[in-house]
Amino acid sequence: MDERIKQVMGAVFSVDPKSISDDASPGSIEQWDSLRQMNLILALEEEFDIRFSVEGMDQLISFKLIKLSIEELMQ
Repeated sequence: MDERIKQVMGAVFSVDPKSISDDASPGSIEQWDSLRQMNLILALEEEFDIRFSVEGMDQLISFKLIKLSIEELMQ
């Protein structure tokens, strides 16, 4: 799952997925802005065939939190 998330993040942020660390966040990825945040959410929903709640979207501010949210939705 980690690699799939990093592949999506890499595509959305136009960075090498291998450069995305487990601590990745808007502070460590310069291209992570509000527009790309929305694109990331849509891309993750499509990749994993899930839907984030509106409240849940506010929590998707780091790789770790994204991974946790996806794991919860896939249970």
